[in-house]
Amino acid sequence: MFKKTSFILTILLVIQYSIIQMLGNFPEIIETYYSQGIYPIISKTSRYLFGWVPFSVGDVFYTLVTIYALRWLYKNIARLFKEPLSFILDITASVSIVYFLFHMLWGLNYYRIPLHETLNIENQYTTDELVSMTERFVKKANEMHLQLGNQDTLKIEPPYTQKEIFNKTKNGYDNIEAAIPMLNYSPVSIKKSIWSLGLTIMGYSGYLNPFSNEAQVNSLIKTYKFPVVSAHETAHQIGYAAENEANFIATLVTVNNDDTYIQYSGYIFALRYLVNEVARRDINKYRELICTINPGILASYKDMRDFWESYENPIEDISKYFYDGYLHANNVSGGIKSYSYMVALVINYYENKKI
Repeated sequence: MFKKTSFILTILLVIQYSIIQMLGNFPEIIETYYSQGIYPIISKTSRYLFGWVPFSVGDVFYTLVTIYALRWLYKNIARLFKEPLSFILDITASVSIVYFLFHMLWGLNYYRIPLHETLNIENQYTTDELVSMTERFVKKANEMHLQLGNQDTLKIEPPYTQKEIFNKTKNGYDNIEAAIPMLNYSPVSIKKSIWSLGLTIMGYSGYLNPFSNEAQVNSLIKTYKFPVVSAHETAHQIGYAAENEANFIATLVTVNNDDTYIQYSGYIFALRYLVNEVARRDINKYRELICTINPGILASYKDMRDFWESYENPIEDISKYFYDGYLHANNVSGGIKSYSYMVALVINYYENKKI
């Protein structure tokens, strides 16, 4: 016989799923009552509770849960053959609880109003607009590169420890908040992931733990991208679940930082997205633009590629496959490919602004 509690929780899983799919059709409700309503309270409370702890509480939690799950499976595997319905209902009951906590603590942010609408900007652009914006970012990135390195062939990296970069991240949020008040970020809870090697093997620069609201950054990344990843994961913390929107916010936060090294990392991060989009639309123009970028900037891009290539493995492909499915399941229709939407946000936001 199966447990009554497990059966009820399984039924609730189906009901939860139906409700969330229905709510997905009403982003205004999610935006008003969750993303800008109860979520900031949940997020701040979690960061006050766990932000002061010097290690990742979320990583420890995941470790303990994994150990418990493996232990439970070892002790109960025989039930799969003797009492299959009871065994399956115990699992679906657990999934029901996790599903509820995930959406209440963070996941409903996937269904909020798209960022371009809240910023009152367009989400489309022409190839001419793309090329023009790319040229502007090339000019700015080259200027900053020479300012920091004096030689166009020199590779520039932030001369800070990872902890110092974490501490500097909030400055960018403070500076952009005047223009975009909804990007308020306080208190800080950014940490190096205990499982950085595992993240690297799976091909990820970081992640947000939705249960502890800690921004987890892959500590093995030691290139220009580290400040951007820190800003990206904190964008998730304040409720921007979509990866493309978090990338755009990371750009705003880094280029508006008082520190020029962090500004530089933001400019060349955005430039890479712009240039890659040009390559998809006009390969000849891409080849022309690449020749105008300082060799030192291109060397930083190569470093990042070399880092990921050194860890290439079948697990990464499997992980990305499941993550793409996860994004589709959470209202990100383009999956991983939707990251290019970040280009539309950059172009339309900076259209009439100084870079």
